Amino acid sequence: MFRGTHRHNLDSKGRMNVPARFRDWLNAHCDGQIVVTIDVQSRPGEHCLVAYPLPTWEKVEAKVAELPSNNPKARQFQRMFVGQSEEMRLDSQARILLSPNLRRFAEIDKELVVVGQINKFEIWDAQCWDRYQENSLSDNEGFASLGDLVL
Repeated sequence: MFRGTHRHNLDSKGRMNVPARFRDWLNAHCDGQIVVTIDVQSRPGEHCLVAYPLPTWEKVEAKVAELPSNNPKARQFQRMFVGQSEEMRLDSQARILLSPNLRRFAEIDKELVVVGQINKFEIWDAQCWDRYQENSLSDNEGFASLGDLVL
């Protein structure tokens, strides 16, 4: 579905181009409809956005709805993850408009990076992505916790 890393620039209105391979899949499978939200698991300095095809989002949202409403952490998660989500559709030029709120969270100014994550994709500020990638490659000992994953 969504693979690879793609660099793009925001236009003056805050729109980003969706990579060609991604947009072809999105148009064929969900009429270009996606939901973009914040990555609630990101650490300071590593904030990014996550974009889900609408059918995938609906499955994720159903799981989130099952969280116990009397659990304060579950409610906090719902407020952040679902409350910050924005449904959108690719425009005629295969762009999406990233709201000021989403751009502010991910610290996206002009240059961004779109990172495929199989069933979703992430949207990063380019400088933030470069720092994250550099730090991740220098600290790959943590991958041992994945066990016997055979690639």
